[in-house]
Amino acid sequence: MGTETLSKLARKELVIAIQERYSRASKSEKASILNEFTQVSGYHRKHAIRLLGNLMANEPRSAVISSNKVYDEAVKDVLIVLWETSDRICGKRLKAVIPNLVEAMERHGHLKLEFTLRKKILSVSASTIDRVLRPIRKNTGNRKKKRIFRRLSKEIAIKTSHDWQDSLPGYVEIDFVVHGGGSMSGEYLHSLVATDVCSGWTEAVPLLAREQSLVIEGLRRIQSQMPVIILGINSDNDSAFINDTLNLYCEQTGIVFTHSRVHHSNDQAWVEQKNGAVIRKIVGHERFSGIIAGQALAQLFQAVRLYVNYFQPSFKLRDKIREGAKVKKWYTSPETSCDRLLANKGVAEKVKEALRKQKEQLDPVALLQRIRQGQSALAALSSGAMSTGPNRQSLDQFLSQLPRLWRDGEVRPTHRKDEAKARYWRTREDPFKNVWTDILLWLQSAPDSTAKSLFQRLKNENPEQFVDGQLRTLQRRVGEWRRTMARNLIFSGMDTINDVAAVGKSTQT
Repeated sequence: MGTETLSKLARKELVIAIQERYSRASKSEKASILNEFTQVSGYHRKHAIRLLGNLMANEPRSAVISSNKVYDEAVKDVLIVLWETSDRICGKRLKAVIPNLVEAMERHGHLKLEFTLRKKILSVSASTIDRVLRPIRKNTGNRKKKRIFRRLSKEIAIKTSHDWQDSLPGYVEIDFVVHGGGSMSGEYLHSLVATDVCSGWTEAVPLLAREQSLVIEGLRRIQSQMPVIILGINSDNDSAFINDTLNLYCEQTGIVFTHSRVHHSNDQAWVEQKNGAVIRKIVGHERFSGIIAGQALAQLFQAVRLYVNYFQPSFKLRDKIREGAKVKKWYTSPETSCDRLLANKGVAEKVKEALRKQKEQLDPVALLQRIRQGQSALAALSSGAMSTGPNRQSLDQFLSQLPRLWRDGEVRPTHRKDEAKARYWRTREDPFKNVWTDILLWLQSAPDSTAKSLFQRLKNENPEQFVDGQLRTLQRRVGEWRRTMARNLIFSGMDTINDVAAVGKSTQT
């Protein structure tokens, strides 16, 4: 027999009937009563014990005689006025401001309270205020609404590295290059870089800040400089790209807007490659900030875009096959971005003619000179030493130096390292300063003495002054003395007395 055969009222009557017998029964009798009760009622044994063991549970409750309310409707009305006057603040804050609020409203004639009512208002607690005003707050609908977040990145299509096969000219990848000098604090310049996937044509514009509206202006500048119309844009998940401003701009201009996957930098392999091979190679890794540096960078990019796109051939990945842990790659023959556009059948003949005409007018040596001058200006701004500014030499002078530049090592001013200063100081006190004269006398009397034997002799005479770790210092000092004496034998006509005496002073510890 289960609970399905008994109604709720029947089970309640059964509990009342058995409860008194259960309370008077012994322990063994209670066990048998519980067995019968659980079988009839279907209750769990623990629940049955609680029901039968509580005699007061089923006794009729006496009606609670409520006393007069302390806080009646008058108090409620006053609290509502005070609550609205305080701009609907919470009970704890309203409790703290009630004395000042009541005094101010009475002083200006906005509120007149009887002595008893005023006493109740001033003594009411914060919890009572919340309890009295709870139904009022529900009707006002003043609850905070949950903010609805719209993930724009889910609305924009994703484009992976495998989706760029046989892409048409005009589909570009965009990215930022940060010129912070290794530090992300403060203000610094950003370079907005755009690379055409089909041809490798690369454009870059400097931005004073990474901001949505500046990105739109940068894209308009890039569009005006590119030989083909931008048909599609693919960016990473930077907030400066994934926003309503850029999305609306693409919708209005008919540009297909896509983005790469998170933590998949290979989805933007083309622009990432140009970030290093073009921007970092030309500009370097120093910190640039301010309007002057932005103008210098913009002038440099004007020469770089022509030099790179017309006179810098690059490889392009044709195919790759993975064999276990090894990846085999095949590349096309090196071509410039201009040559790839000229060979592409999808580019209009009018555009090709403009490319040929501009290519005939460009001088690669003059462009390289402009690039070096721009790099010198940036290096001067970065280091603060205006003496290292751009060299205003003529084109013929620049051309005459090209055969000999390789001897100077690094020729890019933005990548030159500061010359290391000659070290003239000691890091610690010279341990052989007071005994060096004795060592020279020992060496003159026995030139074949080793530094180890000399050091052991010093330890025997001064056991507390020297330690074993100073042996290597003495070996270097004695080696320099022997080289000085060798020079003395070869150049016997030269005065080497000062050289020998200065050995102990010039050798670094």
